Amino acid sequence: MNSDLIRELQILLGRASVLSLPEELLMYEYDGSIEKSLPDAVVFPTTTQQVSEIVKLANKHDVPIVGRGAGTGLSGGAIARAGGVMIVFARMNRILSVDYENLRAVVQPGLVNAELTRAVEHAGLYFAPDPSSQKSCTIGGNVSENSGGPHTLAYGVTTNHVTALELVLPDGEILRIGNAQGDALGYDLSGLFVGSEGTLALVTEITVRLCRKPEAVKTLLAIFDSIDDASETVVDITARAITPAACEMMDGWTLRVIEDYVHAGFPMDSAAVILLEIEGLRQSVAAQATAIEEVCLTHHAREVRLARDDRERDLFWKGRKNAFGALGRIAPCNYVLDGVIPRSKLPQTLRRIYEIGKAYDLQIGNIFHAGDGNLHPLVLYDPRTPGKLEAALAAANEIIRYCVEVGGSLTGEHGVGMEKAELMSLIFSDADFALMRRVHDAFNPSASLNPAKIFPLGKGCGEIRVRPTRGHATIATSAAPSASLLSGSAGNSASAKPEAATAKH
Repeated sequence: MNSDLIRELQILLGRASVLSLPEELLMYEYDGSIEKSLPDAVVFPTTTQQVSEIVKLANKHDVPIVGRGAGTGLSGGAIARAGGVMIVFARMNRILSVDYENLRAVVQPGLVNAELTRAVEHAGLYFAPDPSSQKSCTIGGNVSENSGGPHTLAYGVTTNHVTALELVLPDGEILRIGNAQGDALGYDLSGLFVGSEGTLALVTEITVRLCRKPEAVKTLLAIFDSIDDASETVVDITARAITPAACEMMDGWTLRVIEDYVHAGFPMDSAAVILLEIEGLRQSVAAQATAIEEVCLTHHAREVRLARDDRERDLFWKGRKNAFGALGRIAPCNYVLDGVIPRSKLPQTLRRIYEIGKAYDLQIGNIFHAGDGNLHPLVLYDPRTPGKLEAALAAANEIIRYCVEVGGSLTGEHGVGMEKAELMSLIFSDADFALMRRVHDAFNPSASLNPAKIFPLGKGCGEIRVRPTRGHATIATSAAPSASLLSGSAGNSASAKPEAATAKH
C-alpha cells in the first residue's frame, strides 16, 4: 500500500483508526465464505463526511475500496479481492432517531440488526428482517445483501423495510435518496441500491420501517417420519393459500445435531420437522393454526406440537438459528449454500441433494426457509483430508446448478459476491449483462468500489486485476476462471490451500 495514502488516512482519522500492518489485517481477509484476500489498509470512520474523505483519498491514489459490516456474509462480498482500502462501519453503529408515531427509525450502517428491535420493543415495535446471524450482522450489511430470514415469507426481505438511504458515491459525493414515508415519486432508487452488494455506493445512513408486534403469535412444530411427507406438506400449505409468518424445515439428521447442542425439545427420532409461526389477530391466528394442523395431519404428520409458552417458542427458534454453529461440533468445516427453487419442486430437489451427497461421500444437512423455497444445504467436510474440499465444492456446484435447472435461482439472500459470479451466465444473457453494466457504470464507472463482484470476469469486471485468493482457487488474470465454488468442476480447485477453508465454521 502506498505509504503516502496510509499517512493521509492517519491524518484524517487518527492512527488508532487505521490498520496497515500485516498482522493487523489478518482479521479482515475473510468473511463467512471460504475465500480469503488481504486488504492493504483497514479504516474505521465515525461520520459520513469521513467516509467521503476516505473515498476521495483512495481515488487520488487509484486504490479500490471495499465496505464491510460485521463480516458475516457468506458469498465473499466483504473481501478485498483486489486489495485496497477496506472501510469498516463498526464505529458508525448508532440509532440516530426513532419516530414511534410513524414507525420509522434512522440508523447508521454498523448497527447490529437485533439491537434495533431491542431498542424499540418497549414500545411494542420491532424490526422485521431477521437473518439467523441477527445478533451479529449489521443493518448496513443487510441492505447490501438484501438479507432475509425466517420471517421473510410474510414480511419480505430488507428492501421491503427500507424507505431512504444516505450514500457516498465512488467519487466521494454524499447523496440522499428516498424519504421517510417511502412514497417518493420517480424512480425507486432505494430499491436499486438495496442488494447492490456495495458495488454502486457506500451506505452511511438508513431509514427503516418498524413493525408493531402482533396481537397473537402461535408457533407450531410438525413432526414427520418421512422427509417426503414434510416436503409435500409445505407444497400443500402454499397451494391452499395459507401464509404463515415463517415456515422452516429441518431434516432429521440436522435436527438431531441441533438438539444435542441446544436441547430445544426437538424429537430425536423424526425424519424431518417443520417449524411454523402464525401472527396476527387472535381469531385469525387460531383459524390458521387449525388449518395448518389439518394439512400436516393429512400428510401423515406424527404430531403437531403447539409451543406452550414464550420459553418453548424461544427454544424452538434458538434451535433453528443456532443450526450452523451446532454443525461445527460434527465437522471442522461446513459450506453453507443458498439456492432458490419453486416450492413445488421441493421434494425432488431434496432427493437430488441427498443423491449428490452420496455421490461425493459427504454428509449434507438441510435446513431452510421452506415457505419461500430458499434452501440452505450445509455441506460438511474436513479440509485436512485430501480431496474433501474439492469434493465439497463440486457437490455445491451441482446443487446450485440443479436449483437453476428446476426453475429456481442462484441466491435468495446471501448474495452473489465472489461465490456465484461465474454462474450468473446460467440465468443472464450477454444483453442482460450489458444492461446491468450500464447501470453499474452510471454510479461506479471505474469499478473502484467493491471490484470483481457479481459480474463474471470478462463480462464487466475483466479489467480489474484481482489478487490470488486463498480459498480454493487462484486467479491471476481476468482470463482465468473465477475463484468461486461455481467455477465448473472440482478440477478447477486443485490449487487450493485446504487450511484456508476453516474460515467457515
